Amino acid sequence: MMAATETYPRRLIEVDLPIATVSEHARDGRSVHHGHITAIHIWWARKPLPSCRAAALAALLIDPLDPACPEAFKTSARDVLGQLYGTRVDGDDEGLRRGLLRLVSDFASWQRATDPAYRDAARTLASSAHASLFESGPSFLADPFCGGGSIPLEGLRLGAASYASDLNPVATLISKVTLEYVQRFGDKLFAAVGQWGARITQQAKQELQRFYPVVDGQMPVAYISFRRIQCEGPKCGADVVLTSKFHLSRRGERSIGLRLAGWDGPTPRFEIAEGNLRSFLGPTVRRGAATCLKCGYTIPVERVREQLSTRSGGAPSALLVAVALGGPSGERSFRAPTDEDRAALAAASNAVAELERTRSDDLPGEPLPPIGTLGFRVQRYGMVRWRDLFTPRQLLTLTTLARLVRESMPDDRTPNGLGVAVRSCLALAVDRLCDYQNTGCSWNPSGSALPHLFTRQALPIIWDYGEANPLASSSGSWTGAVEHVARGLRNAHVDTHGADVGMASASHHPLPTDCAHLLVTDPPYYDAIPYADLSDFFYVWLRRMLGADHPELFKTALVPREDEAIVNPIAGKDRDYYRRIMTAALAEARRVTRPDGIGVIIFAHKSTSGWEDLLAAMIAAGWIITASWPIDTENASRLHVRNSAVLGSSIHLVCRPREHRDGRLITDTVGDWRDILSALPKRITEWMPRLAREGIVGADAIFACIGPALELFSRYARVEKVSGAIVPLDEYLEQVWATVSREALAMIFNEAETAGLEEDARITAMWLWTLAGPGSSATSEGAEDEPIDDDGGGDDALAGFSLEYDAAQKIAQGLGARLEALDHIVEVKGETARLLAVAERTNHLFGGADAAPAPKRLSKKKQMTIFAELDHAAEEQGWSDVGAPKAGATTIDRVHQAMLLFASGRGEALKRFLVQEGVGQSPLFWKLVQSFSALYPSGSDEKRWVDGVLARKKGLGFG
Repeated sequence: MMAATETYPRRLIEVDLPIATVSEHARDGRSVHHGHITAIHIWWARKPLPSCRAAALAALLIDPLDPACPEAFKTSARDVLGQLYGTRVDGDDEGLRRGLLRLVSDFASWQRATDPAYRDAARTLASSAHASLFESGPSFLADPFCGGGSIPLEGLRLGAASYASDLNPVATLISKVTLEYVQRFGDKLFAAVGQWGARITQQAKQELQRFYPVVDGQMPVAYISFRRIQCEGPKCGADVVLTSKFHLSRRGERSIGLRLAGWDGPTPRFEIAEGNLRSFLGPTVRRGAATCLKCGYTIPVERVREQLSTRSGGAPSALLVAVALGGPSGERSFRAPTDEDRAALAAASNAVAELERTRSDDLPGEPLPPIGTLGFRVQRYGMVRWRDLFTPRQLLTLTTLARLVRESMPDDRTPNGLGVAVRSCLALAVDRLCDYQNTGCSWNPSGSALPHLFTRQALPIIWDYGEANPLASSSGSWTGAVEHVARGLRNAHVDTHGADVGMASASHHPLPTDCAHLLVTDPPYYDAIPYADLSDFFYVWLRRMLGADHPELFKTALVPREDEAIVNPIAGKDRDYYRRIMTAALAEARRVTRPDGIGVIIFAHKSTSGWEDLLAAMIAAGWIITASWPIDTENASRLHVRNSAVLGSSIHLVCRPREHRDGRLITDTVGDWRDILSALPKRITEWMPRLAREGIVGADAIFACIGPALELFSRYARVEKVSGAIVPLDEYLEQVWATVSREALAMIFNEAETAGLEEDARITAMWLWTLAGPGSSATSEGAEDEPIDDDGGGDDALAGFSLEYDAAQKIAQGLGARLEALDHIVEVKGETARLLAVAERTNHLFGGADAAPAPKRLSKKKQMTIFAELDHAAEEQGWSDVGAPKAGATTIDRVHQAMLLFASGRGEALKRFLVQEGVGQSPLFWKLVQSFSALYPSGSDEKRWVDGVLARKKGLGFG
């Protein structure tokens, strides 16, 4: 067999990374107060700076334990680390590796990243490593999916030359500001942005203050309105207000809210009142259907949509119900709307009508994406143009600010001059305002504040919305937007040369061949985020402000989509399209990377199909995957589904070009299928305990095993069986899943003690382990005062624990089982497999072997049904007062029976079940109870119940 690959000195990231510490810094680094450039402009799924910084530094450094590591680098590393930490790193190279990992760990923190001593040490070592491997000059880092610019910014911080590009013009503009203008102009830019921001504040106040009246000397901070439709009940015709809540502020047990005070003809009139939360009316909209406060008639969701569609979403005709006021201590008070408030709304409507007549191009009339686009719900309610997302007053505010930004610094129109930079920064401040100035922001009673729209990566329908006052000094104000952007600009200044930024498709890249020493990039995550569709929200305003300054970015009506790497069925982009585009993009990435260079590709997706397509693209594009590291970069509050396997980490896939030294792709190496399968278990067995020590478990750990597993497979141009048949990647990935499943189960249980456990217990344990993660809990995401997307789509979430069907099937296959034979514990619907909640198994466990599980939504009220089923079984089978239920057929059945007996308060029955029935005599029973106590999410019913059973163990004499 021919040599598999060309070999080069290993980089530090290929052998080790302090993932736990870097993850901690990454979580902290999400705060803009710790330097994250999110303050400049929102970009979806932007990676925290600490993880980017650590990955880039570890990829630049050389592993001192590698036999080919140059002595010059090791000498430099000992000197630099000794000066930094005050202790010379003598002795073997193992100690030197630990010292380098310590630097990577320390430099990931914001405090150390801005400390000149640590910054200079990191730059010196990166430069020394580069000089030891390559010619003179700085390292060159390329990022063809730059998004918000986090990765190339950290390349600049390390002293590398960086090239950043993106197909999306909004992302390109953000990166141009961050990586070019901030570095080029520095303090001069910051001062000019502050100066012109203040000028615009004064001018905007003169033009807009009549639309935001100050009543009785109190400045409004927000206006709260309800969309409304007309009641279709017999002989009614009243206005039906659409709202998810009537409370405005929650202060412990007391709340301020709205109470119905009467009717002005067909229109309800509300008063501000104080009381406990339950004293206010409940929502008028449930699952998209609306109930009339006057006659009680319920208008179905289809008619709600039709009525709002005739009103372009209903914002122009919404009912103003309350005005939030700012106080000196920051506390909010509220008043009812006045005639002055209503007159201001009418004046704004008239002003927009005049604007439409005279300067209609100032208004964003471009269309929204079609119905069915991922994350978009508003089109069904008549919001089909981008302007429909705003009230007339918001449109007037944004068009006024856009004009003032366009006219700022009129004497400096030099391409890429300071004037362009200042207008670009101020345009980003308008975008920040835009994120608050729209009808997708629902007033938050808990914080008495207005959240921004993109707290989620979606555009949901919001019935009751808050309208910020841009002239105030609170959320959604112009002065706040400018200050926020200015802070982000300062945090992005890294005291070095700037990067080059361009708008380019990653599939057809302008960089020359073999120019990059390091490629680090964060490509789109399959079907997770519709970047182009979402960014149109900002693009339509940016184009109106900066079209003359950046004609190359804003030459199309909407964001270009032709080569967007995404799965978006409504746009005709399926899995095959994604794999084809991603393969082309990653082949271009390999082309621009030197044969002796290194790549880091960041990916996070919960579906096996997403991973299979990304990995297939990497291998087809000619990359060898050498390592993978999970770093906790995802915000836990983003999880879409309760108890579902969503990655909390982004997996950093380390890779090398599969090329000869002259840059030609290696195409003639063949791997032996038997050898690879023989080596795979050892790789996984060595790897998973390391991950567990770092707190990496569940789906994160599964995908973190991809690197060491695929290094075996991807080093060859192809892998063949004895027959000569080529082994496809998906077949190998099935083997990886199976190996990981077996190893995980061995970690959960001591196989010597649990050889008798049935497959339903093994599957359940592995299933729960897959769902596990840092801080795993079963607390529902949907807090009462969060924005509610209640449009009637889909079912209420069932209890239980969900996995993508394909992932569940692979787990089962890896453990030698079939999901179809496990219908007593697993329910399959479409693309989702759900491990039934214990309570759903009540009939099966106590009603006989033929009883089918009955799914239930496990609110506290519905748990009464569970206990009623137990009561019925106890009476029918005669163990209500004496005796015990018959023990289930498998160990997990008996554990679940004990849990339900505890949950229903049947302490004596539980005792008889464990003692008289002999269930508690089985070591396997208690081993499974102990394991489930560790595996069930904290806060879940199952966790409380299994712990209750475990607490009875010693008291009943079972040791």
